Amino acid sequence: MTIDFNKMGGLVPAIIQDADTRNVLMLGFMNEEAYKKTIETGKVTFWSRTRETLWTKGETSGNFLHLVSIDIDCDNDTLLVKVHPSGPTCHKGTDTCWGEINEKPAITFLSELQDFIEKRHQEMPEGSYTTKLFRDGINKMAQKVGEEALETVIEATNGTDEHLIYEASDMLYHLLVLLTSKGLRIEDLAEELHKRHDPNWDIQRRKAKAAGTMD
Repeated sequence: MTIDFNKMGGLVPAIIQDADTRNVLMLGFMNEEAYKKTIETGKVTFWSRTRETLWTKGETSGNFLHLVSIDIDCDNDTLLVKVHPSGPTCHKGTDTCWGEINEKPAITFLSELQDFIEKRHQEMPEGSYTTKLFRDGINKMAQKVGEEALETVIEATNGTDEHLIYEASDMLYHLLVLLTSKGLRIEDLAEELHKRHDPNWDIQRRKAKAAGTMD
């Protein structure tokens, strides 16, 4: 990777991003020495323009920025540094220098959950309920999704919100297992729904059906 340190008198901006949440945590500056130290130590190091010295984020607070990767922009003069923070990033004690809370949206757990289910599918550990579902076969898995869907409908029409969330979560979990058994991902469903969100989707679908290119 070639970094152009000359445009700003030996410095380049370094945008710090949480590798997991994708939230921007802070902006700092690196010179070549700071960049090299970051690579060598695995802890993000900057050049302080006010103190005119190197400083490793967290060297006094313990809130280090553990390096995951560094990418450079199209002009070779700005770095995107992905990290795992070990605490608040801002010196004021907030997660980010903009006062934002650095948390993953809860929805992202669905992808993580399917990653876990895929691991179960690969390893098939004894005593695991998920393993049992895979061993029961596709028909049983599909049947289980149907059973959980029925229980979800019952709670939606005659139950409580709390029980509805519980049963819908069961249904979604079993659907993830079914998708995994077919080599599919929850992201495939998201992509399909994204396509349908296009205002022209239904028109295109009807044209394709009329042309005989879909069932």
